[in-house]
Amino acid sequence: MFRVLLVDDHAVVRHGLAALLAGEPDLAVCGEAGTVAEALAAADSLRPDVAIVDITLKDENGLDFVREARRRGLVFPMLVLSMHDEATHAEKALRAGAQGYVMKEQGDECLLAALHAVLKGETYLSDAARARMLQDYLHKDGAAKPETGIESLTDREREIFECLGRGMTTRRIAEKYSISERTVEVHRAHIKRKLGCEDAAQLLREAVRWVEDQSA
Repeated sequence: MFRVLLVDDHAVVRHGLAALLAGEPDLAVCGEAGTVAEALAAADSLRPDVAIVDITLKDENGLDFVREARRRGLVFPMLVLSMHDEATHAEKALRAGAQGYVMKEQGDECLLAALHAVLKGETYLSDAARARMLQDYLHKDGAAKPETGIESLTDREREIFECLGRGMTTRRIAEKYSISERTVEVHRAHIKRKLGCEDAAQLLREAVRWVEDQSA
C-alpha cells in the first residue's frame, strides 16, 4: 500500500482525489495540505511514498514545496497536477525536483497512470511534453549537448546518470544497485562536477534530456 500526500488548496479537489484513490487497492491517502508550510510539515511527519502537488496554493507556488522538500533531503517522488499548460510549466516542475506533470484536464486514468509511473521510479510527461522538451533542447542556440562530458563518466556514474534521467530517486537508485544512499550522492557529486553542472536542478535537466536524446 503506497501512502499518498495530497497538496492542493481546494478541499473539494482533495476530496475528489481521495475518492479516486480509494478505488485503487495499492494507494491510500495519508495526509492533506493546502499550503507550502502545511505540506512540509506533513511530509516531515508522515513520510509519504508519493505526493500529488498543485502549482497554485493560495498565494504560494506548489513548486516551492517541491524545491524545499528536496533541499531537506525528502526523496519521495512528487507528481505535479495542475490546470496550467504543460508547455510552460512541465519543465519547470522537473527542474524543481518533481518526477512528473499532469494537467487536470487529462482525466483520472492519466493521473493514475502517472502516479504508478513515478512510484516505479519513472519520469512521467505526456508524449507532447516530452517531444517539446527534446525539440527545445536540440534547437537551442549555442547549447552544449550533455554528451560532451559523458565519456568521462565511469560505468557506474553513467548508470546513475541514466537513472536520474528516468526520474529515479536516490533511494531507488541505491536499492537498484545495492549501494548506500550516501554512495549514490557521492556519485551524483562526481557526475555534476564532470558535466559542469552548477546545481542539482541542472544535473537533473541534463540527465532527462540525455535519456530523451538516447531514445530519439
